[in-house]
Amino acid sequence: MNFEKSDELRKKSHACIPGGAHTYSKGDDQFPKLSPGFICKGEGAYVWDVDGNKFIDWGMGLRSTTLGHGYKRVVDAVLEQISFGANFTRPSHLEVEFAELLVNIIPCADMVKFAKNGSTVTTAAVKLSRAYTGRDLVAICADHAFYSYDDWFIGSTVMDAGVPQAIKDLTVKFNYNDIESVENLFKKYPNEISCVILEPATEIEPKNNFLNKLRSLCDAYGVVLIFDEMITGFRWHIKGAQYVYNVFPDLATYGKGIANGFSVGVLAGKKDIMNLGGINGTDHERVFLISTTHGAENHSLAAAIASLRELQEKNVPKYLAKIGASLRKELNDIHKKYDLDSLLHVYGVDCRLALSVNATDMYDMFQVKTYFLQELIGRGILFSGYFSPSFSHTIEHVKKTVEAWDYACLQLKYSLDKKNLEDKLVGPCVKPVFRKYN
Repeated sequence: MNFEKSDELRKKSHACIPGGAHTYSKGDDQFPKLSPGFICKGEGAYVWDVDGNKFIDWGMGLRSTTLGHGYKRVVDAVLEQISFGANFTRPSHLEVEFAELLVNIIPCADMVKFAKNGSTVTTAAVKLSRAYTGRDLVAICADHAFYSYDDWFIGSTVMDAGVPQAIKDLTVKFNYNDIESVENLFKKYPNEISCVILEPATEIEPKNNFLNKLRSLCDAYGVVLIFDEMITGFRWHIKGAQYVYNVFPDLATYGKGIANGFSVGVLAGKKDIMNLGGINGTDHERVFLISTTHGAENHSLAAAIASLRELQEKNVPKYLAKIGASLRKELNDIHKKYDLDSLLHVYGVDCRLALSVNATDMYDMFQVKTYFLQELIGRGILFSGYFSPSFSHTIEHVKKTVEAWDYACLQLKYSLDKKNLEDKLVGPCVKPVFRKYN
């Protein structure tokens, strides 16, 4: 494959954009050098880069595109609405229509508030929790990758430059599926923790009744429970992971997949907490909640309404799980075929799969991963480490991915056996997003 135009754009992008992209997960350090730097078109499960190379896309806009690129029902709704205007001086009727739709779908939602990204709504959930409880500390699950670009979370990572120590000290951590680690925090900081925030599940699901016990603990200690359903929402089930596991939070946040790639974030929750951000009388001081010029952009809400109706009518979450289940079995069988199952393993929930990569005696995991991605992308599969099945992916896409995966595994096996992987690897290795220095 030729990436000449991408390489030229890379130089220009790093000259005028910090990191070369507006989301770290899309950065050049997350992909091999031999990969598409810039995408210009998407259709269904395919994307094309600026050099004309075509790929099956398994990232789907960082999991934001659940139905498929350029999905007709969504595009038609957007085109119809955008001709009427994008933003008005008073609210659009679409705000009420979408809000009522969400309240009827999401179990914990008495009220909802809109924004343009996930970080905004998770931070709003934290602010509400602090106001509701009168406490300052936030307990986050240490095993989950990301909650917000705001200081309350970023200060807890290794990329904490610019975050005051006083802010860092307000965030404490517990471990997923370890209820004792939560209880120990509550005892260590009595009447200080405002909320617990976590994803209800990732590739790892709750076990030993963890979420139920967490709900009970939060109730006993007067702590607000927040589920980050950015990924699980409308993917595990149309009603979210809270419905699947039958554990209902006080607040929940949504974003990816809610509008098939259009920018919509949602904060949902109980009325007595949410109404702190209202304009009608309560016994609490008012919370300046979410107030953004573009938070209820008309055509994005039209996209969200069309997306949710399609997800409901077509039972899309069930289809996503079917595609994922096919992938998992086929790919792990290939690992065994080439005696690579100690290095590569596809795991997770069928609608949210990831690839784990281990080191060898000679090569670290980043070398192994980068070379494997290089060979896979070279066969027309755009993949960075996780699968995000969409409604546009078919069994035919699975078959083509399996064929490319087999080729990449064969090449990896040859390189490991001949101990020349470093000679075949083009460019630098991929790196973790969260690192202290470049």
